[in-house]
Amino acid sequence: MKKQILFIFCTLFLFNCSSSKHSKVNELDYLISIMQGSYTSEKQSIEDKEYYNISLKMIPIWKNKGHFLYVEQAMFEKQNSPYRVRIYKLSQRNNEFVSEIYTLKNEKEWIGKWKTPETFATLAENEIELKQGCEVILKKQTNDTFIGQTGEKTCPSELRGASYASSKVTITPSQILSWDQGFDKDGKQVWGAIKGGYIFDKIK
Repeated sequence: MKKQILFIFCTLFLFNCSSSKHSKVNELDYLISIMQGSYTSEKQSIEDKEYYNISLKMIPIWKNKGHFLYVEQAMFEKQNSPYRVRIYKLSQRNNEFVSEIYTLKNEKEWIGKWKTPETFATLAENEIELKQGCEVILKKQTNDTFIGQTGEKTCPSELRGASYASSKVTITPSQILSWDQGFDKDGKQVWGAIKGGYIFDKIK
């Protein structure tokens, strides 16, 4: 009888561990699945002239290496000249999800390559550089939404006289809300949206 009870306990324990691990993997897969795609802030730019119509591309690459997204952000009418080219690496740490930000050393060579993601197989990892302190820590909410931000004053920036930058992000299956701001050493905002973040609607 004792052996039977022990066997049942062990079976349930292993099942719960397996289910927990499976759930975590699924949540990470789910996060990257809703992040990928093409977005635009056109609707917001029409409703509020203080916002531009921005194009955002987030395309999965390096699937055999983990969870990576190639990212291009540009004025909608200037998509051949993006002002931001990045690679995001997604991972999970306990109940948090981490989006690490990488720059590309020869980013001009990769502009537009989101159309052919397999091309990134030739991009070596030593050709990208981690932006230390600029990772976004995300937490899953009860409604399949992920909310997160960078650390406080951890992400250095020299753009337009800034000392550091911050990013606040909300991710849903149909939208990404992103509020990027730059601040000088005295905490005065020197770049980025003032009233709130950009609302990117997924178009495909």
